[in-house]
Amino acid sequence: MRVLALWRQWFPRALDTGDLAERGQVRMLELTHQRLAQGIFAMPLLGVLFTMWFQGLGRNPLGMLAWTVLYTLAAAGVWVQSRQLRASRSGTAAADDASWLRRWRPRVRSTSLGQALGLASLGAIVVLTPGRASFDFVLLLHVSLAVVIVGTATFQLPSLGTFLRFYGFGWGVISVLVPLSLSQWPNLFGDPAMPGGPPASPWRFIIPMSLLLMAALYRHAVVAHNFFLQQVRLEEESLRLAQEAQQAHAEAEQALRAKNLFLSTASHDLRQPIHAMGFQIEALARRNHDAALLPALDDMRRSLRSVSLMFNALLDLSRIESGTLQARRQPVALRPLLHDVALLFRAEARDLGLALREHLPPEDATVLADPVLLRQCVINLVHNALRYTRHGGVLLAARRRGGRWRIAVWDTGVGVAEQDRHRIYQPYERLQRGSTRVDAGHGLGLAVVARCAELMAAEHGLRSRPGRGSCFWLQLAATAAVLPPEHKNTPAHRGAQSAPGAPPPPLPALHGTCLVLDDDPEVQQAWCNLLHSWGLKVRLAANAQEALAAAASGPPPDVVLCDQRLRTGESGFDVLRTLLARHLGARGAMVSGEFDAPALQEAEAEGYVVLRKPVDVGELHALLTRWLDSEVPTVQR
Repeated sequence: MRVLALWRQWFPRALDTGDLAERGQVRMLELTHQRLAQGIFAMPLLGVLFTMWFQGLGRNPLGMLAWTVLYTLAAAGVWVQSRQLRASRSGTAAADDASWLRRWRPRVRSTSLGQALGLASLGAIVVLTPGRASFDFVLLLHVSLAVVIVGTATFQLPSLGTFLRFYGFGWGVISVLVPLSLSQWPNLFGDPAMPGGPPASPWRFIIPMSLLLMAALYRHAVVAHNFFLQQVRLEEESLRLAQEAQQAHAEAEQALRAKNLFLSTASHDLRQPIHAMGFQIEALARRNHDAALLPALDDMRRSLRSVSLMFNALLDLSRIESGTLQARRQPVALRPLLHDVALLFRAEARDLGLALREHLPPEDATVLADPVLLRQCVINLVHNALRYTRHGGVLLAARRRGGRWRIAVWDTGVGVAEQDRHRIYQPYERLQRGSTRVDAGHGLGLAVVARCAELMAAEHGLRSRPGRGSCFWLQLAATAAVLPPEHKNTPAHRGAQSAPGAPPPPLPALHGTCLVLDDDPEVQQAWCNLLHSWGLKVRLAANAQEALAAAASGPPPDVVLCDQRLRTGESGFDVLRTLLARHLGARGAMVSGEFDAPALQEAEAEGYVVLRKPVDVGELHALLTRWLDSEVPTVQR
């Protein structure tokens, strides 16, 4: 049993490729034939040299010369076969690997066997040629053939079946035939019965060493072949994992595109009720004379704003992940932007029993940023600070640090534990304790801050002491650009409602006619109630035909407000341009709950005003005031 175990250890069943896939077997066979074709051209040169030497020994060289010519032709045939093999692989799909193997594996093995027999035949020529070759000649021939066989056989290790055919026949036959050329087998060990007889042949040492080398090389071949198999298996596994990862990535991208498409498509419809509710609340607040209803109206404003902020954050995060949201860096006045955000949350902070303070920078403080994204970041930071602060207050501040401005939001809240700091900027991650609000959010605000900061090339960070408070900050490059007055007094805005107050500040009455194009009856009624409360006359339309008819009936409209996405499939932008072309004294704006629609981008590129739903009441009133109090515009927008 011990002998059998040793035999299996040294001569395993290495022909079995185990679980190697057919694609891997194909590659191994290709590699074997490639090396076989490269090594076969060495023998003709060797044959020429030995033919010249053979002739110098006075032997007939015709046999060896014929062998050299035939072997050269055989080498050319193998080269042609190699080109055929490569050509057959170029048009073979993975599904045809099995048939390709059945076709080419026997051919490669037959080629290898033929090469081995061709090498052995050189020794046979030496044996069969009349006359006796010298020991030096035969020994050098033996060593040369051995080197060729070992080198060529090593190249055939990827396909062990091919190796065994070549190596077994080549080396085995040479080990027997070459010594016969000297007729050394009868007195290989000398004749001990004859004192002074012929000495023992040196081949008694050479042949055993040759056979031992044969066994050792075979063992090496088995180990090397297994190494080849392991490498191919690793490559197959890597390829499989890469394909799975690619497929998973493609599926994830498809899911992301589907989600973004849904959000983009549904954005308009989802914003409609928020948009209408905001107008109705403001119209109701300005008509209300009952002080008991003021807290309820404030709660409605606050709830509506929370929904709007969460919805904006969700859409922003979706647009960032899909790569559709691009930062438009420009000089932004820092002081009015921060003051506007502070006003937005002051009443909310008061209702929570918190102090919201601000430490504003100078009037000329400007940073290089996207005004919309920067405002959203600051809103989210303040909103987050109020959410997690029980006592004390929140400070919104900005200070210069060299060539940069740092915007910081300080709070006296619960703080952030060390183990939570690595995940608070991830979507849908939020602290599980410490919120002072019932609407603790969905963990989107800080995720939007992190993504927007990256888009604006801004730094962001956090300092916190659990139980003492936190400081979230943004740091942006300062710029010396001088902004026009209108930029300083009109901060960028993204869909946040006016700061809740009790009672709301009175707004001046307006005079004029406003044409509103919207196909949602609830939104139409909200527009009508709000604009009527400001003293405006309102005409409503649900499609292009109604809008043109309403504009033509009576005095021309002073203001045209068109919703972009109509259920009839008509473009609100096209209707707006048509109406403004017919009524040169009118001003107009697009209204939409979408952000990336091509029509909206075209409208902004042409200089038209675009109002995003839910429309801020204060900004809408300011816009209408400028339009209705101004002279006839030089550019219709």
